[in-house]
Amino acid sequence: MSHKPRKRFGQNFLHDNNVIQRIVNNINPKTGDHIIEIGPGEGALTELVLDKIGAMDVVELDRDLIPLLKIKFVTQDGLSIHQADALKFDFCALQKADKKLRIIGNLPYNISTPLLFHLFEHNDCIEDMHFMLQKEVVDRIVAHPGDSAYGRLGVMLQYYCKAEYVFTVKPGAFRPPPKVDSAIVRLIPHDKPPVDIKDFDAFSKLVNYAFTQRRKTLRNILKGQLDVEQIEKLNIEPTIRPERLSLADFTKIANAINQNG
Repeated sequence: MSHKPRKRFGQNFLHDNNVIQRIVNNINPKTGDHIIEIGPGEGALTELVLDKIGAMDVVELDRDLIPLLKIKFVTQDGLSIHQADALKFDFCALQKADKKLRIIGNLPYNISTPLLFHLFEHNDCIEDMHFMLQKEVVDRIVAHPGDSAYGRLGVMLQYYCKAEYVFTVKPGAFRPPPKVDSAIVRLIPHDKPPVDIKDFDAFSKLVNYAFTQRRKTLRNILKGQLDVEQIEKLNIEPTIRPERLSLADFTKIANAINQNG
């Protein structure tokens, strides 16, 4: 029994067994792990992971896929299926005792960024995350200051997680094949944030604004908030552009603006 992938759910189902096995090898599931898969689709990845650990949770939005998953895994009672929107799902509610969660999934391209930020709100209960995303998004996630792909996503994600590019996946591994390459990324939440941000909302707005003005120099972006002398006191060059600023640099600027009131 197969399911016609739905464009409105951004469904592209993995069917390449070599790619699926390589993903599982990188996740390295072990007995006792509490793994939650987002968007199991037809259960290709689910099957291999479940075989290794015996029990796991899956979160699936498409109601029509639930009966297919129940049929596929009818002889395995270790699969808990949650019909829900992952963007609104309380992942920490599934945590048992102090065992942290491991989150995996082939994420729909159209919701990948907001879903990542939703998951970051659950960082305290997450051990790690392994996701299939559009390659362009993974490039932005792992980018460093000065890289062409470096932007808001890369800066913000560094605050929450350590990110590692795992490997690239070509369109032919999916049904239907997407028009772009995909990639696997590994995200490991920090035990504590790497920087001390005084006002996180103000910091977030600063980063967002800076990259909407990315062709401007820092002193022009901060006009009316910090002058050249104040920027230089932070050991930051006023004439550089946002793509040259590290997470620590953005933090120093945001905290200085906050101190100025």
